[in-house]
Order: sequence, then C-alpha cells, then structure tokens
Amino acid sequence: MQRMLGYMRKAIQEFQLIENGDRILVGVSGGKDSLVLLMGLHLLRRFIGIDYELTAVTLDPRFNGKEGDFSPVAALCKEIQVPYLVEKTDIGEIVFSVRKEENPCSLCARMRRGALHDIAKELSCNKVALGHHYDDAVETFMMNLFNEGRIGCFSPKSYLSRKELWLIRPMVFAPEKEVRRAAERNEFPIVKSRCPADGHTSRQQMKEFLAEKERESRGFKDRIFGAMRRNGVDGWGFSNTAEEKFPNKQNLQKIY
Repeated sequence: MQRMLGYMRKAIQEFQLIENGDRILVGVSGGKDSLVLLMGLHLLRRFIGIDYELTAVTLDPRFNGKEGDFSPVAALCKEIQVPYLVEKTDIGEIVFSVRKEENPCSLCARMRRGALHDIAKELSCNKVALGHHYDDAVETFMMNLFNEGRIGCFSPKSYLSRKELWLIRPMVFAPEKEVRRAAERNEFPIVKSRCPADGHTSRQQMKEFLAEKERESRGFKDRIFGAMRRNGVDGWGFSNTAEEKFPNKQNLQKIY
C-alpha cells in the first residue's frame, strides 16, 4: 500500500481534501477501488498529521431482487475498527425494471450519490469520499468530449451546497493498475458486482479505446491528464494556476 498512500497523500495535500475534525463517510461498493480507498484513509491517519473520523457505508442496490453478501467487507471494517453500515435500496429495480434504462450507469450513479449524501447527513458526516482514480478521470473527460461534445470532468473536491457536504476523491492521482496491485497484494475481500450491465457500458468501451491508444502511443493518457491540469478543467489546475484562474473560488467546482 505504500505507493497508494503516496498518491493519496499528494492529492489530499494538494487539493486540501481533508482537515482536522472531518467526519468522512467512505462509499464502499465492495470493489477494489473502494476497498483500497477505505484502507488507505485508515492507514493515513497514523502519520498524515490530520485528525479525522471514518464511517464506511455500502449501498446494496439489490440487483435482480437479490441482496448482496457484504459480510467480508464487514469483517474487514471490524478488523480496522471502522464503523460500517449496509443500506438496502431499490436502485437495481428502479434502474433496470421500472425505468428500463438503455444506458443505466448515469441514473444508477445519481441515485447512489443521492442516497450516500442523505446517509452522510444522518450520520453527521461533513464529507463523502469516493474511490475514483486517475484512469476514471481521464475516461470521464474523454466520455464527456466524445459523447456530449463538452470539456469537463468530475472535480477532486466539490461542494454540494444543497446538502452542505464536501465530495472528495483522494485517489485521483493513482493509476488503476496501482489500485489493482494494492488490492491483490493485500488480498482485500472483493465483492463481485451483480450489475447486469457490468462490463457492457460506455465507460468500458472508453477504457478499451484508451488502452488501444496507449498501446499505439505510450503516454497518451498522461498527455490528456496533463492538458486537464494545465487548463484547470473543473478544479484540476495546479495550485498557482488555480489561484490565477479562479480567484476567491479555491479552484473548486460547486454543484447546485
């Protein structure tokens, strides 16, 4: 986990993601990304010099009407002494049976985020941490460009004014291969997704496209990421550039 901790510490310090006294809800799906995020935030408390609390929450979408088995995640949280909650939802039924979405990921993500935000408020948390990594950022930028014809990406740190919550992504500097390596080496208890669309999404198509371009031209993704940072897209700018481009806004994207 040492390399992952380095990536996370850099993001936390550069974007000021965590401060003393924060109560952070960690969204844990059971996949590799969220488990590495949880363990990373837990381990960082030992030496990063910031006093904060963690609570892990899993939203069970109950795909195909079946409840998921998150007992391995519960065991891990008990081992590291992080409070853990599983919230049963009807997200799976609404997305696939009621709405019958052709592109279900967007609606599912919005519903999951909304549920996490509500739970965070109930638990008196002021921040919600999500496990998006470097590859997710590049993929999202390219999907917005190709699919919607716009320049944009999620932000490392966003303020949700209606909920009075901060949304933070501490793993945005970590390549997916490093996240996968950390999960495998530490034998984290991965819970396989039951989503009917798993592996057949537009994000998967973009992932495959970027992998092909990377094979053709090494550093392709790094150049895209570099362009996002140099141009300060949605809060991704370097600290000095951010101050010039977004005075009095702390280089943050606000969500209304």
